[in-house]
Amino acid sequence: MDLDIRISFSVILTLLAIALIICAVKSFKTHKKIGTAVALLDLAILPPLIGNLMIIGASIEVRALIGYYIFNIGMDIALMSLINFTNVYCRGIGDGSRQPTVMYILLGANLLQELINSLSGRAFDLEAVAVQGRDYFRLIPHFWQQLHRIVDYFVFFCVIIMFIIASARTSKLFREKYTVLLGVMLFVGVWQTFYVFSRTPVDRSMIGYGVFGLLVFYFSLFHRPMRLLDRILSGIVSNMKEAMFVHETTGRCIWANEQGLKLTGTDLKNIEKANERLTEIFGQKEYIKEGWSEERVLGRGENEKYYTIEHRPINDDRKNIAGSLLIIRDTTEERLEIKREIYNSTHDSLTGLYTRQYLYKCIDNRLKLDPDTEYSAIFIDVKDFKIVNDIFSTDFGDAALKAIAGWIAEDMNEKCVYGRLAGDTFGVFMPSEQFNADKARIERELSGFAVNYGGAQHHLVIHLGVYEVDERDIDVSVMFDRAHLALRTISDDYSNYIAYYDKKLRDKVLWEQRITADLREAIDTMQIRPYLQPIADREGKVAGAEALARWIHPEHGFMPPAMFIPVFEKNGMITEVDKHMWRCACKILKDWADKGKEGFISVNISPKDFYFIDVFSEIKGLVEEYGIDPVKLRIEITETVMMNDQDERMKILERFKAHGFIVEMDDFGSGYSSLNLLKEMPVDVLKIDMRFLSSSGDMERAKTIVKNIIRLSEELNIESLTEGVETQKQYSALSEMGCRLFQGYYFAKPMPREEFEKFAF
Repeated sequence: MDLDIRISFSVILTLLAIALIICAVKSFKTHKKIGTAVALLDLAILPPLIGNLMIIGASIEVRALIGYYIFNIGMDIALMSLINFTNVYCRGIGDGSRQPTVMYILLGANLLQELINSLSGRAFDLEAVAVQGRDYFRLIPHFWQQLHRIVDYFVFFCVIIMFIIASARTSKLFREKYTVLLGVMLFVGVWQTFYVFSRTPVDRSMIGYGVFGLLVFYFSLFHRPMRLLDRILSGIVSNMKEAMFVHETTGRCIWANEQGLKLTGTDLKNIEKANERLTEIFGQKEYIKEGWSEERVLGRGENEKYYTIEHRPINDDRKNIAGSLLIIRDTTEERLEIKREIYNSTHDSLTGLYTRQYLYKCIDNRLKLDPDTEYSAIFIDVKDFKIVNDIFSTDFGDAALKAIAGWIAEDMNEKCVYGRLAGDTFGVFMPSEQFNADKARIERELSGFAVNYGGAQHHLVIHLGVYEVDERDIDVSVMFDRAHLALRTISDDYSNYIAYYDKKLRDKVLWEQRITADLREAIDTMQIRPYLQPIADREGKVAGAEALARWIHPEHGFMPPAMFIPVFEKNGMITEVDKHMWRCACKILKDWADKGKEGFISVNISPKDFYFIDVFSEIKGLVEEYGIDPVKLRIEITETVMMNDQDERMKILERFKAHGFIVEMDDFGSGYSSLNLLKEMPVDVLKIDMRFLSSSGDMERAKTIVKNIIRLSEELNIESLTEGVETQKQYSALSEMGCRLFQGYYFAKPMPREEFEKFAF
């Protein structure tokens, strides 16, 4: 072997060694298990390469001997690293649980004996061989060296078997990563064997070792199975919902996925016709160079279809155009779904009218777009709709609401906005001139509005509250609140159907809001206080009093009960007033008892009290708190208390009786069920209203009825009390009839406590 060959071979091995070092460093930096295995293998190949470099360049025997030592020991280290790499690289072909421990032990023992025998000189000898006029030191193996080779070949054979198994068991798409390395190993193995048995002076197979290390680096960390990727990507693209077309630089279509073929009615055999079909469907377009996108709508009505079209140029590594990709997406379902969602969010599911929120939004827009038109907000309410549902079923109720919605929509134009506010209420916003012009027709239609459903027919009473918008800047909800307030004026009127909101009604609402806001302070500061109206016996002596609420307002002065009691009855705040009056009465009775004064006080209980508080516990607690005799605090109720939950109310009155309270029925004779209730109600006193006499056209018949009521009360052992007595004549007549107690202006008007005490005691 001449000098040039030695130098060339040395250069090749040196370059391979440098390349392996670079690959090892990069592999370590990946911080992956396979990266570590690759780095160790590439580094382990370096000792055999370095040993061969020393052997090739050796001019003396000692240097060659050291080279052979490094080579032999390096082969065992390289095989250990190869076993480790194979275990990681081929993992997944088996159960992955067995470690190649036996291989490591075998190679370790082989490495140890190689070290021992090499130092003792029993492994091999060297002989000088003249090669083209220069000595080359060739290895002469002994027994231990032969054993060393046998072990190395055995381990190498096992690695080959593992790669064969991996190649056989894996998918064809992944087989390339095993077969290439397997082929290289077989080639290197054959090359190495040829060197051993041919006795050629130089081991050229080491070039194969270096190449193998480089291929391991590439296939382990960078190789991608292109056939697999092509198949996966092709499958993904083919199954995509979008139609995709690939064009070459001339604009000719060369490929389309399944959706693209379906859209254009072509197949891969005549794919070039795809552009013609695309032009017919979407118009002429340029399918190269610039990128673009657009939205297209095709067809009308039920056949309307929506498409998103996107064109993307494809560039090569040098940024030159290599073709283009056309993506066509059918967005019809998405658009329709969005339309459905928008419709459902803005329209009532039952009637199809606008929802309240969307109605308000549309009205805001209408006011901004049309500032010159005068509008009216109309609140539409169905009277007693709950009864319709209870009697005729909810299905009938739903049909009724649909019928009302249809009636509302009949004569609306583009300036009208309407929707369902909630439950059985609707809202309409329309030009005032248009509504006033249609008012007579609307009233006529409402007077005969009936619903037919399921064989049943029912006439609906529908009321319209109208607010003629004079403040355009207020919230739309306030406009409909005002229209709703207008219905108060016709709430129990079945002959009127339309009511207007006006300043008088507004002032009334503001008044109610103002005095409601003042109530708590009025109670705390005793602005609201009890006025006592005397109750006299047959001799004209004061026996007790009825506590009546009066409000001495710091701004409005003396306020009679008609100015505030109905307001609090309506909003439920009457309970606070009543509790205050009960406490005041108990305080007065306590003071009277302490001063040795006799007398009772009657306190009123509103029907609303039973809904919000435990009336019995509240009054019983006050009596116990002030330590007064329950008989002194009389409980006064009206027959309207018994209109709801009659059985429960009876039990409450019986509890009052059982604890020593006297129960009075107020306004007896003014209702329709008094006699029926009288036989059941545990009352002690009947308060007969004198209005019964004054409102009668036939006084004699009225007197006869009163006389018999008094007699009936006596037979039932119930005390009679006539209120509203204003004249001596009335007082005398009632006394002759047998009435025992009297109350009215004839004796005295309601008065403050101080005046009453001067009057009575």
